[in-house]
Amino acid sequence: MQVTATQHPEVLLLRPRVFGDARGFFFESYNRKAFTEIGIGAEFVQDNHSRSAKGVLRGLHYQINQPQGKLVRVVAGEVFDVAVDLRRSSPHFGHVATMHLSADAHEMAWIPPGFAHGFLVLSEHAEFLYKTTDYYAPEFERSLRWNDPTLNIAWPLGGAPLLSAKDQAGLPLAECEAFA
Repeated sequence: MQVTATQHPEVLLLRPRVFGDARGFFFESYNRKAFTEIGIGAEFVQDNHSRSAKGVLRGLHYQINQPQGKLVRVVAGEVFDVAVDLRRSSPHFGHVATMHLSADAHEMAWIPPGFAHGFLVLSEHAEFLYKTTDYYAPEFERSLRWNDPTLNIAWPLGGAPLLSAKDQAGLPLAECEAFA
């Protein structure tokens, strides 16, 4: 597996070896031993799958208690993926990592616990899979404002994004609950 650091040294872009021929392709999307060898020794407890239409922006989400590390990938379509470090003790607090993920590229991203995460769908639709290191806890879920000017995220928007009410009410970095 090829591992590449993004704009944030702890957010990793992962490119597995893909074996393909005229019949299709095969790759290991997760192998605990291989992930431990590259420094991701996380124990995953939940798998999630979402489908979204073009222009849907989901995020930037995090859980203030029971923070979730996420191993994310796209199995249909393409997204612009974003992670923001919300650990006040980190020298990278408030830093943003962005990447394009697509089903065709078979890439994955590792988003450690303590980060807000979100994505924008660029294709007609996208199916997004992610493994988490802790269980979903709606009472602890928070939203960081996707368009906070202090984050300076260059979302590749083709118009106004489609947002949930929760994401419309996201707080700016200066006001959001963050990790110690």
